[in-house]
Amino acid sequence: MKKLLVLCLAMVFGVMMIAGCGSQNEQSSSGSEADNSKPIVIGLDDSYPPMGFKDENNEIVGFDVDLAKEAAKRLNRSVEFKGIDWSSKEAELQSGRVDVLWNGLDITEERKQNMLFSDPYMKNRQVVFVPVDVEVNSIEDLKGKVIGTQSGSTAETFLDNNQEYASQFAEVKKYGDYIDSFMDLENGRIDAVVTDELVGTYYMQKHPNAFKETTIVVGEPTDFGIAFAKDNTALRDEVQKVMNEMKADGTIAKISEKWFGKDITNE
Repeated sequence: MKKLLVLCLAMVFGVMMIAGCGSQNEQSSSGSEADNSKPIVIGLDDSYPPMGFKDENNEIVGFDVDLAKEAAKRLNRSVEFKGIDWSSKEAELQSGRVDVLWNGLDITEERKQNMLFSDPYMKNRQVVFVPVDVEVNSIEDLKGKVIGTQSGSTAETFLDNNQEYASQFAEVKKYGDYIDSFMDLENGRIDAVVTDELVGTYYMQKHPNAFKETTIVVGEPTDFGIAFAKDNTALRDEVQKVMNEMKADGTIAKISEKWFGKDITNE
């Protein structure tokens, strides 16, 4: 009788153990699925047309936004766009508040120390823009003038790191976004804006009677890349894979034509 009781208890205990393991496996599996179903949170300066900005309906749109949406679609992931203070982008990424920085971000050696980058997907350079009625042919024409740029931008970094170059200007005025800098340029509060050529060209097209591009290039040409946390190689590799596919099948070219009138990703 005792042997039978022990045997029954052992069988009951065994069934409970199996059920418990199955429950744990289900929880683990569902937890994994929950993680995969979380949106990819993309940090961006939402006042940075045409790469990422709010339209008249307060929706975040732009060239990089369209790229990110298509990439997320191919990964079967949803995507969330989060407007951030661009001068604090490194902290946003490192803290995990955003998963990706995707917003006309130049790949630099300094940034590589704290971020993991995708392959370059577009070339970039910093160019000076001035009022349409002002004649500027060289950097000498801007000596003693007030120059505007955005905090946290590649142009700001260059000017901060090259004081001899920056000292020829009366002031380098830093803005939270380029919208304010171009407003001040249009209203005569500053004399020029140093910005990404793509951004300046967009403003110039929107305000053809207000701004023009000069031939002055500040610093060396750079490349745009997508940034991830240093340890997030898995997401970087997934995004890079679909970006390669989008390049090969012409999707990136089509998105470029939508925003720039031509494919500038090969220039």
